[in-house]
Amino acid sequence: MLSNFDIGIDLGTANILVYSKSKGIVLNEPSVVVIDTETKNVVAFGIEAKEMIGKTPEKIVAIRPLKDGVIADFDVTTEMLKNVMRKASKKLGLALRKPNVVVCIPSGSTSVERRAIQDAVRNAGAKKISLIEEPVAAAIGAGMPVDEPVANVVVDIGGGNTEVAIISFGGVVACHSIKIGGDRLDDDIIQHVRKVYNVLIGERTAENIKMEIGYALIDHEEKFMDVRGRDLVTGLPKTVQLSSYEIRNAIRESLLHIMEAIRATLEDCPAELSGDIVDRGVILTGGGSLLNGMEAWLSEEIFVPVQLASSPLESVAVGTGQALQFINKIHVGVK
Repeated sequence: MLSNFDIGIDLGTANILVYSKSKGIVLNEPSVVVIDTETKNVVAFGIEAKEMIGKTPEKIVAIRPLKDGVIADFDVTTEMLKNVMRKASKKLGLALRKPNVVVCIPSGSTSVERRAIQDAVRNAGAKKISLIEEPVAAAIGAGMPVDEPVANVVVDIGGGNTEVAIISFGGVVACHSIKIGGDRLDDDIIQHVRKVYNVLIGERTAENIKMEIGYALIDHEEKFMDVRGRDLVTGLPKTVQLSSYEIRNAIRESLLHIMEAIRATLEDCPAELSGDIVDRGVILTGGGSLLNGMEAWLSEEIFVPVQLASSPLESVAVGTGQALQFINKIHVGVK
C-alpha cells in the first residue's frame, strides 16, 4: 500500500525522532552515522553507530553530522535521513513513497541553514516540507495552548543548543538561542577530568558521569562514581573516583550561561505577557532538562514556577508531528 503519509522529524544534535499521528513516536535513534571512508558507504546508523564511537579502525569513522542543531555535513546528513525514512516506513508498515514532512529547526538558524535542512530532507525522499521553529514545536508537544494570545515560556535544552522562547498566538514573541547544551556539559566534564587527574575519558563516559552524578547548582547529598580512562602520563588505563560536587563545579559556567539566556528572554517580554508568566510558569523540555535538580535550581533563580514537560525528550518530535493541524495558525515555512 502506497500512501502520502504525514510525519514529523525532530532533527536533533543528539537524537533523531520521527513522529506519526497514527502511531506516535516510531523512531528514536542517536544522530550518529558510521561511514567507511574508502567507499563512502554508511556502515551503521543510530544506536548501533553510537556503540562504535571511539572504538573503530582508521578507515571506519563515526560521525555526528549535526552540530548545534544545524547541518555540519550535508552528504552524511542526507544519507542518515534516507536511513531514517527507511526505518520509519518499516515501523509504520507502509511504503512511504513521498511523505509530507514537518521538520523542526533552531529559531536562530539562518536562511542558508534552513535551505540546507530542506534540501537534505527533499533528497531523502520527502514530497512537501514544512519547517517549524523548535521552541514552538516543544510548546505544542508539551500541551501548551500556543495558538492562544497567552504567554507560553519554553526552555528547550538540547544536545547542541539551548533555546528559550516566549510564544503567544502561534509565534515567537521573544527568543534567545545559545550554542550550549548537553554536549557542552559533557565537554566540560572531559576537560575537568583531564586537567585535574591527567586522565583522558571519552564522550560516552562523560555523558554517563553527567547522568549519574551531574547536578544543577543546588545543595545535594554528595555522590561518588568510579571512572576509567587513559592516564596521559603513563599511557596506561587508570581508574579515578569523581564526586558530584566537583562535577557540579565543572559544569557551573555552562549552566550560568543557560540561566543568563532565560533571564534575557524574560527581560524582553512585553509587559502584558509578564503576568501570564507568573501564573503559568516555565516549561522545561529537551534532554538537558533531565539534569538532576535542574527544575528546583531554575525556580529558585527566576522566582516563577518551573516544571518539566511530561516527556521532555519527545516533546519536540510530538509537537513537530502535531503541528500539521496548527499549520495555518503558526508561522512556519512551507516549501
